[in-house]
Amino acid sequence: MTGAAALLIRDLRLATRAGSGSALAIAFFATVATLFPLALGPDLRLLAGIGGGVLWVAAVLAALLSLDRLFQADFDDGTLDVLALAPSSLESLAAAKILAHWLVTGLPLTILSPLAALTFGLDKLAGETLLFSLLIGSPALSAIGAIGATLTVAIRRGGLLLPLIILPLLVPAVIFGAGSIVAASEGARHGALYLLAAFSFASLVLAPFAAAAGLRLNLAS
Repeated sequence: MTGAAALLIRDLRLATRAGSGSALAIAFFATVATLFPLALGPDLRLLAGIGGGVLWVAAVLAALLSLDRLFQADFDDGTLDVLALAPSSLESLAAAKILAHWLVTGLPLTILSPLAALTFGLDKLAGETLLFSLLIGSPALSAIGAIGATLTVAIRRGGLLLPLIILPLLVPAVIFGAGSIVAASEGARHGALYLLAAFSFASLVLAPFAAAAGLRLNLAS
């Protein structure tokens, strides 16, 4: 078993045992999906119009809740120093961390999205588009979030700085994801899903290298 695969399995086991980060993210997403329709009232046209944007912003904020601990525990106990000396590259280890975060956070949010679509009165096509947009775009949340997590891993209370770093980078994902849902609710074709897929692919390709560079910078200091 490679070092990256072992790290992935270890992180999944830790997330399953602790459950705090992913459970908090799911609870936050479910709370937003419930409270917004209650606050805005029964106007289905209004809810359907803003549903895509609200749910995408909720998914981004939910993913942020567990990102500050992505590398922090391993940095604090010296595990990252050991991993840096392992045969596996830091790029592959960062990719394993990104995949683990998506499996315990992004994927559950995607699975929960059809229920969230019902609370906003989204039609079938818009609900399916929400599901596909999160399935395509949520890996970018983990990938870009990992970059910010490595840059703040050595900073005390770096979790407060993390959103300021990565939220501007996630604006395209929110625009493309929400735009595709609005277009679907209006029965129109929209190329936003293709743009979202391109953005997510580029993020997944570049993020392990950027995250590894951030780790090397902090481990060397």
